[in-house]
Amino acid sequence: MKDYIEERAVEIAEHIISKQSTVRQTAKVFGVSKSTVHKDVTERLPKINPLLAIKVKRILDKNKAERHIRGGKATKIKYSGLAK
Repeated sequence: MKDYIEERAVEIAEHIISKQSTVRQTAKVFGVSKSTVHKDVTERLPKINPLLAIKVKRILDKNKAERHIRGGKATKIKYSGLAK
């Protein structure tokens, strides 16, 4: 069981790095919760592969800094009538 979790953490990290995806997008792709993705990349991954963990952290920090912009765009679309 532990091997599966470690493999999943590495796969999730590689996906985030290659696609520059958010935690939500990654959780949807892997069929797990946002909490699982977050725990995998922030707690488990540094113990498995510290270099990979640093790369993922950079992307997650960037996504966190930009999320208010994405939220504003989504709200604008919602109330402009473009969302269906």
